[in-house]
Amino acid sequence: MPALPALAIDKPHPAQTGASDAESNKPKFTGLAALLPADSVTHQTLTSGGKELGYTARAGTLTLRDDKGEPSARVFYVAYTLDGVAADRRPVSFFFNGGPGGGSAYLNLGAAGPTALTLPAGNPTDGANAKLGPNPDSWLAATDMVFIDAIGTGYSVPVNPDTADKTFYGTKRDARAFAKAINLWISANNRHASPHYLVGESYGGIRSIEVATALQQQQNMILNGIIMVSPALEMKLLDPGSNPLAAAMLLPSFEAARLDMQHKLTPDAVEDSYHYAFGPYLTALAAPLPTGDDARDFYGEVARRTGLDPAVITRERGMPDPQAHDVRSRNGRLFSLYDGTLSVADPFPEGIDNGDSPDPVLFGFGRAYGNAFEGYAAQTLGFRTELTYDLLDLKVNSAWDYRGEGEPVASEIPQLRKLLALNPTLRVFIANGYFDLTCTFASSRWVAEHIPVGRDRIALHVYPGGHMLYIRPASRAALARDVRAFLAP
Repeated sequence: MPALPALAIDKPHPAQTGASDAESNKPKFTGLAALLPADSVTHQTLTSGGKELGYTARAGTLTLRDDKGEPSARVFYVAYTLDGVAADRRPVSFFFNGGPGGGSAYLNLGAAGPTALTLPAGNPTDGANAKLGPNPDSWLAATDMVFIDAIGTGYSVPVNPDTADKTFYGTKRDARAFAKAINLWISANNRHASPHYLVGESYGGIRSIEVATALQQQQNMILNGIIMVSPALEMKLLDPGSNPLAAAMLLPSFEAARLDMQHKLTPDAVEDSYHYAFGPYLTALAAPLPTGDDARDFYGEVARRTGLDPAVITRERGMPDPQAHDVRSRNGRLFSLYDGTLSVADPFPEGIDNGDSPDPVLFGFGRAYGNAFEGYAAQTLGFRTELTYDLLDLKVNSAWDYRGEGEPVASEIPQLRKLLALNPTLRVFIANGYFDLTCTFASSRWVAEHIPVGRDRIALHVYPGGHMLYIRPASRAALARDVRAFLAP
């Protein structure tokens, strides 16, 4: 894919790199960690809002160390800092994606960075013809940005891969690593006085709550705000098959997708769907299974609202599993779990196991972000390596330890409540896509409505689109506009 030419690529200098490697006794690495080059600094421009913005891009690594002071990981980051402004009051935002196992290229090239990957307007599932170009909706006018790849993703690598799962691949361990990496970047770049924000997508919602807690408790850093894009907020709310509340959170996204495809999506229709989901629908799910006329009426209403086959709704007892093939496959098209309005031709329309029903976003056009980022990093940022950019590592995902401290699964809502109570400055911005069947807009609203302290500091925004709502140019522009307002002093 074409990449934008760098205006200049300077030789890395210890004073410019912004990495902890800029020490006279730089550690010697072996294995994959040795394939990461020295940091690269380039100076570039972007036209945004009719203004030309000069900025410095730094692509490099931060070295994490274990309790003995030995290197344990090299964490890759890309930082964009606006030139010619006072850094002490200039916001700086730290970005990460989710998965777990996803690299930061999605948010970098998809939403906020100065360069964006745009999919063909007539066929957004055509990743082969995606193009890189200047991002008119970059967040650079409002904040400096540091995109960080989680260890085991992107270009971030553990020094010892054999022990990485025990060292980094877990909810709490991951948060500690991110908090330390953020602290290292802030210290190296003298940004202690700047307003600090976190930006997380998908599992990055959980990660942002965990990292905010780790920053406050372990790095003595109190945040100004958290921005979440299509966030998972609580793992316990992501299983509609065994949790009626999770099923209620899912129903409005099914209905919004149907309404959009019928050109009937309106705020009033969405509001009606939300109240039905948490009223009659949830009540029916919590009651004994309906029979006779009651069953026919209930399953028929759910089928009408979702647009799904009444036989499928009846078979799944009113709680359609968005991953099931008979839910996703309709009229020879296979719809995405990540955007209920996007589909590709179903490779197995006769119906087979769920594992053989590839998602168009996860395994289709979404992969274009990895190849695009490799070209962008090498040609525009001047960061060249033999490593393949690990956009989505499913081995990291399968190895993930979701446990909390004394909990079988870490619980984020209590942590978010404590963060808002302990920090009266903290504000939270949550963006969702209407058609996302993984991290639903109704789940964000329900969580926010049940926060007792600081509810007035949580801003909810919903846009036409799915999990990666920013692939729609109009939604990307609207998201950028709302974020700029959120970050404004």
